[in-house]
Amino acid sequence: MTRTASPEVLPLIVARWSPRAFDGSAVPQHDLDIIFEAAGLAASASNYQPWRFAYAHHGDANFDTFVSALIPFNQAWAKEAAVLVYAVSDESMRGSPNHSHSFDTGAAWANAALQALSMGYHTHGMTGVEFDKAAEILNLPEGFRVEMAFVIGRKGDPAQLSDALREREAPSGRKPVSEIAFAGPFKA
Repeated sequence: MTRTASPEVLPLIVARWSPRAFDGSAVPQHDLDIIFEAAGLAASASNYQPWRFAYAHHGDANFDTFVSALIPFNQAWAKEAAVLVYAVSDESMRGSPNHSHSFDTGAAWANAALQALSMGYHTHGMTGVEFDKAAEILNLPEGFRVEMAFVIGRKGDPAQLSDALREREAPSGRKPVSEIAFAGPFKA
């Protein structure tokens, strides 16, 4: 299955999807730094940039510990990715609550996903995380929140996945614009 969209939508956006089969090949640190630099260029309220990214490369001293904070369903396939990243946000801005910390961090994650794809990598974002365990593993200070985790790597052979996951290893459909955007007051 491939996604379809107006030809005026950037092809990179249409091509982005979240596989679960990864080949385990490494992402060089230089490439990872470029992906994070792109994330850092996201818009944020008052240019505060509340996002932080804690990451581990497959096989390094932190990777297995980082994987252990994912729910078991995600551990089963994410352990084959090259890099596991936790996106964290600063809940306050200059001593006051920051209403948009999660939103802004989401914008940074989207930039990272698109940059990775442009470099030949795929990403898969997850909220299937044991958040308290992740915060402990990351040694998060008060006022910071784990938003999600994502993996980065090269797409692998879907045959390595369980039958149920193999069937889902394709871009998923999207709701039409008429269901997500409307003029005037909110419509459920």
